[in-house]
Amino acid sequence: MTTQSVWVGGIWREADASATFVAKNPATGAELADVYPISKWSDCDAALDAAVEVARGLRKLSGEQLAVFLEAYASEIEAQADAIIVMANAETGLPVSPRLQNVELPRTTTQLRQAAAAAREGSWQQVVIDTKNNIRSHFAPMGPVVVFGPNNFPFAFNGISGGDFAAAIATGCPVIAKAHPLHPGTSRLLALCAERALQTSGLPAATVQMLYNIANENGLRLVSDPRVAASSFTGSRGAGMSLKSAAERAGKLMYLEMSSLNPVVLLPGVVTERGDALAGELADSCLAAAGQFCTSPNLVLTVAGDATELFALRLADTLSMRPSGTILSEQGLKGLHESVKWLVDAGATVVTGAEPIEGDGWRYKNTLLRVSAKDFLFAKEKLQREAFGNATLLVTADDVAELTEVLDSLEGNLTGSIYSSANGTDDAIYAAVAEALRPRVGRLLNDKMPTGVALSPAMNHGGPFPSTSHPGFTAVGIPRSLLRFGALHCYDSVREDRLPAALRDKSPLPTMWRTIDGASIQG
Repeated sequence: MTTQSVWVGGIWREADASATFVAKNPATGAELADVYPISKWSDCDAALDAAVEVARGLRKLSGEQLAVFLEAYASEIEAQADAIIVMANAETGLPVSPRLQNVELPRTTTQLRQAAAAAREGSWQQVVIDTKNNIRSHFAPMGPVVVFGPNNFPFAFNGISGGDFAAAIATGCPVIAKAHPLHPGTSRLLALCAERALQTSGLPAATVQMLYNIANENGLRLVSDPRVAASSFTGSRGAGMSLKSAAERAGKLMYLEMSSLNPVVLLPGVVTERGDALAGELADSCLAAAGQFCTSPNLVLTVAGDATELFALRLADTLSMRPSGTILSEQGLKGLHESVKWLVDAGATVVTGAEPIEGDGWRYKNTLLRVSAKDFLFAKEKLQREAFGNATLLVTADDVAELTEVLDSLEGNLTGSIYSSANGTDDAIYAAVAEALRPRVGRLLNDKMPTGVALSPAMNHGGPFPSTSHPGFTAVGIPRSLLRFGALHCYDSVREDRLPAALRDKSPLPTMWRTIDGASIQG
């Protein structure tokens, strides 16, 4: 059977492969037909050389030219949507509708168009012009970027089409995409769309390249290579930390999204006020995509009381009655079960679930674990292990003081939610709870579950370690997300005709700050 080609140096060519692999349908466990290569280092080396060469040309292009490609790419994806969705459904088990067709694919094309608008408008460059001292600065493209896509979003976070990809291209950085081996066919179809968009827009053919899979040691070597400016990764904490260590030893930037429990705090008044409704709302959030969202609530915190016990019973009943979704891979199912067992060994008790489901494909019983706040604090490091999937830990505190002590013990998370009563009975304690939670999360929500990340310029899809590698950056929220791939360039006493267009006296871009003869003008 023919092995699919890799996309390197602007052409599709036979890989220099150490082995091959096939994808499997997680809903059935059956192998899919196509064969894909695991590339040796020589393929990475060739892609890096091509990226370095093309980066020189991309630095000279206008935001308009980059925008034309991104918009053409979005249109190509829409034109091929049916085939892409069918392939993604087979490779991930995610439902065609509404997830792939009505939610994720439109999200992907929208963020590509948002990135195009940001490239065209240019405010991400944060132009600062000091005419009195003739010093000017802006953010400029950093250079070749490597993007590792995750398993759970075959479109919106794919290395070849997702938010990291869009942000890097919008800054003028070439991208080497490392596709996820769970959906290689989907990545290939997206790459073909990107190829046509490059041809339509006239950008260099090697602006985008893609490898399907590489050995772990070559991944570590790739992110630490001198030719790479930065890399981004969405995935497990173990893999992310290995990449981070390798990159940092070489002085390379590594943007990571790794592990997040996304605590949801239910204050006493709101549990009394509408505990039944909260149980349904929480179950919806926990079970979305079988819990395989980076913003899925893996940790729920409450204060002890009769209403809390009724809520816990209703939540357990709701979870046990709901159908279990498909886990994306056999390894993912194994990892979920191992994490649940780890939490139980650390002191949590099983309320419902906690077992794989026999039969075709990979599914796990919807799981609720429970522990007291006292026991959580005793084993707080062990009980903060993420169980990636449809499993949630309920922590019950004796009072608000103990609840805030638990919050103070948490590692960094992407999100944190606080639910409070509508009648004001929780208002007196809200400030103390929010004060404890705010430093632990990138995005603080009120009366709203964390699943789902809006494509808003104000969005922060980032957070303190270990949710991400740096709390100052976001993976969602254009134009701010572009700053991950920008280098601050300063020009001191450089002649007007030698300056980038963005820094000339009549800059075509908005300026963040301008001083004229010592007078400062903002905006």
